[in-house]
Amino acid sequence: MSEGRAESGEDPRVRLAGERTLLAWVRTGLAMMAFGFVVARFGVFLHELAPNQANVLPASSGPSFYLGTALVVLGAAVNLLAAFEHFLFIRRIDRGQAYRPPRWSSGIVVSVILALCGICLTAYLVFLLP
Repeated sequence: MSEGRAESGEDPRVRLAGERTLLAWVRTGLAMMAFGFVVARFGVFLHELAPNQANVLPASSGPSFYLGTALVVLGAAVNLLAAFEHFLFIRRIDRGQAYRPPRWSSGIVVSVILALCGICLTAYLVFLLP
């Protein structure tokens, strides 16, 4: 038996690569949730900086709250999707099936969604703030 192979003849690097991919997606989801929290609280920060309304407590409603909440939900969804895809990947390996990439790349979908969120944040900063 060659070195680096499990008793089943499987290369352990394949499973380890799958776990690294899972952990990268978990980091991405956590970062999205943290960024969403910051965006949701951005409106509160802006109200705190406003000199004319120093005594008024800011409400937690507005575009930044909804966009931030959407990012938190999206981050949680990314983590769930990553766990599901990793489960399917491990099941394929256990069955001895070859890897076939999905039709839609999760990375591209998440990148497009984040780009749209960035465009919305830019529009909010440029057009809606005084």
